[in-house]
Amino acid sequence: WKHIRTLRTLGYRIDAVTSKGYRLLSGPELLIADEIRSRLSSRVIGREVICHEQLASTNLTAMELGETGAAEGLVVIADQQNAGKGRLGRRWESPAGVNLYLSILLRPTIPPWEVPRLTFLSAVAAARALRDVTGLKIDVKWPNDLLVNGRKIAGLLNEMSAESDAVHHVVLGLGLNINMTADQLPTDLRYPATSVWLEKGILTSRLDVAVVLLEHFDRLYEELRQSGMEPIRRAWQELFALMGKPVRVETGQASLAGVVAGIDEEGALLLQLPDGHIEKVLAGDVLPVESSR
Repeated sequence: WKHIRTLRTLGYRIDAVTSKGYRLLSGPELLIADEIRSRLSSRVIGREVICHEQLASTNLTAMELGETGAAEGLVVIADQQNAGKGRLGRRWESPAGVNLYLSILLRPTIPPWEVPRLTFLSAVAAARALRDVTGLKIDVKWPNDLLVNGRKIAGLLNEMSAESDAVHHVVLGLGLNINMTADQLPTDLRYPATSVWLEKGILTSRLDVAVVLLEHFDRLYEELRQSGMEPIRRAWQELFALMGKPVRVETGQASLAGVVAGIDEEGALLLQLPDGHIEKVLAGDVLPVESSR
């Protein structure tokens, strides 16, 4: 049993049959940089792809490569992370062989205060990729998560190197739960989680998701450079299931209740309070009223 448990943590899917033993269903899918690049037709994103068996964090490695002059469009992928990061310093569980952990290096010509908007580009690209490959209906959760049936299936984390008025480089990190099983999910989650496997009961190619994700990302990044943020903001709002719904927002300093009115051009959440006033929320956790009782 201990050996079987070890194999499962490495990404092998093994079925236990009472009184008979174990049956190997599949082994881990390898993510190979040359294979990913050979399938890409993107112009910028994925011009260079680096895959590692294990990293502390793909964001950390991409940030370090950005400091040494790596070109825009570099993609760093890890089969496993031992120090994956989520929002607000939270840990992102990153077991081997089952999920997709990647970071994209950008050098956008925008001021530092506009960088948080890039989270919405990542969310739209990831939502479209998961939809195209799996057929699942994907919702976005402000500011940086993707949901399926109200459960988190992906998280996003931006980091940047900048001065007061200039961006040196930005790293957009994404963690997508693809073939993660229920026993691999952490037990101390603030928000319920899921994976493609748990939603559909079939294995999904991480390679396919990675390629489609990078293609969508490349098209959206070009759209951003040509047309600005507005088309991406509209696309994100179309995926936002809480539009017009009552919610509670925990900001860390206060709890606000109101109805979601959308996001503004800066990416802030617009919350209509009971008195009709529109409150601009820059950071916080959004919960549907039903989930907050």
